[in-house]
Parts: sequence; structure tokens; C-alpha cells
Amino acid sequence: MNTPTVSIVIPTYNRLFALAELLESLSRQTYQDFEIIIVNDGGESIDILQDVYAFLPLRIVSLTENVGHVEVRNIGVRHAAGEYIMLMDDDDLLLPTHIERMIVDIQDVDFVFSDVEMFDYRMEGITRIPTARTLFAYEYSKEGMRTFSTYVPSGSMYRRLIHEKIGEFDVSVHNYWDWDFFLRVADSFRVKRVPVASVLYAFSAEGDNQSAVQNEMRQAYLNRLCIKHELGELPIKNFWLLLEEPDVKKRKATSEVHWNGQPFASRLVGKVCTKGGV
Repeated sequence: MNTPTVSIVIPTYNRLFALAELLESLSRQTYQDFEIIIVNDGGESIDILQDVYAFLPLRIVSLTENVGHVEVRNIGVRHAAGEYIMLMDDDDLLLPTHIERMIVDIQDVDFVFSDVEMFDYRMEGITRIPTARTLFAYEYSKEGMRTFSTYVPSGSMYRRLIHEKIGEFDVSVHNYWDWDFFLRVADSFRVKRVPVASVLYAFSAEGDNQSAVQNEMRQAYLNRLCIKHELGELPIKNFWLLLEEPDVKKRKATSEVHWNGQPFASRLVGKVCTKGGV
């Protein structure tokens, strides 16, 4: 079997229907030289996806107990065979040309990330119907990233060899694993922002997005990140209020927007309709 160019690593825990929509978006990619590694973090079975999306190069790693979303990503990377790693959250989506564009842009750097459109939604059966969308596009500034992270890991792509130098994702910073990873990468490797909003980032007030959770433990993880990277004191603030901070607003950028606003109904819809469930 040929070695894939890209390994797509997806951690998941009990979000079957959203995960199926992500696979639907991957099935529509104009660039198909990839493998998909889904690590099920001790959740309910997702094996039905191997039948529904049998035409995709899909591998499911099922854990018997929950180890947490950061370690799950490490496990996924350990299974990766591709030259490049692409990270995805299980409830986010990609527009059809995303991987093709990332492959082009990473040729002269080591790490690329795109802009995103954050979307809210309502459920219609098992399909998410977008109800609102917000462009999240900011100029890349290494110094600016030390006060506010504009890096969304979904859809980002990097050379697998990066882990050989800086190690795995840091479980000790938990919620801030992605910010930590970005700062470590930026210290040693070439980073590029790709100004196209080809990632759709689920961000619903009614959902279970971890970014909506603020508590003492989250502050403790942020403090740990700040000490590790000598960032000073950074208090937790409401995400939407942070976007209004002057230093953040001045980094706001234009981006290519291609999404037509339509949902990504998965092929599980037919299964549910014919069998009354999955």
C-alpha cells in the first residue's frame, strides 16, 4: 500500500453525527492523497462509519477508557504514516479545496494554518443547519500570539518531523494545548497563515464547545501556559469580548470566503431514515 502524503488526525468522543458530517466534507476534497485516523476516546462505538464511508481510507483506533482530548491527539499522531499531519476537531468541517490549498502553501514552510468561519447552528434531525456565521481572520504576528491566540488547529497542516524536535502535544496545559503547540512550533519552524476561510468551526452557545467553559481549573491551565512561555499574566476573558480588544482588532484581516452557507448532510441520514436509528 502506498504511503499517504497527509495523515488527518481526529479525536472524538460521542459526537457521531457531527463526525459523520466531517467525513462527508473529507469525501468532497479535491485532493485525496490522505489517510484518516480517528481516535475514539472511550466513547460509544463509531464503527458504523466504516460501513457508511467505506470508500474513504479510514482507520478507527478505539480506546477502552477516556484519556482526554490532548493525549488522544498524541495517540493519533503516533499512528500517522504521512509526511504531513493535518489536525481536525470532530465537529468541524472543510471546504472542498482546503487540503489542496494547504499542500500548495506548505511547500516553502513547515506549518500552515488557514482562516475559519465560525458557525452556529440548529439541529434538523441529525443534520446541523447553520444559523449564523462569523469570519475569524487575523494577520499572523508571532508577538501578537503571545497575548491572544488566533490559531484554530482544525485544518492546520505541518510536517510530521516537527514532533521529532519539539515532542508531542503537552497534556499538562489541557485546554491550551493548541496555543502551546503553536508557540513551540513558531520558535523553531517556518509558519504561514493562508488567507482563505476554508475551515468551518462549530461554535454554538447550545453545544459543548470547550471554549465556552470558564472556571478555576481553566485559569490554572492558562497560568501554566503563561509560566512555560513567559507570557506574563493573562486572565481568562469572554471570547467575544477579547475580539474587541484594540490589540486584537488591529490584527483583523481580509480573507477569501467561499462557503455557500449550506450544511454538510452526512450519509448517515439515509441510515437513520431507513432504520429509524443507528
